[in-house]
Amino acid sequence: MRWQDLIIAVGLLFVFEGIFPFLSPEKWRNFVRQVAIQNDKNLRIMGLIFMILGVVIITLMHLTIK
Repeated sequence: MRWQDLIIAVGLLFVFEGIFPFLSPEKWRNFVRQVAIQNDKNLRIMGLIFMILGVVIITLMHLTIK
């Protein structure tokens, strides 16, 4: 992996993270409030699910590129 690829990935992350608050700030704010009141266990499970999903996507893409 090149450094340029990592920088592109971070840039895409910022773009995707900004879409929802740009399109619907009120709904995004309500979502953030709901996340903020979750207990630690639920947040950890959610974080784990997102990490696993990310690894699966990266692995599938890596396998299709070869």
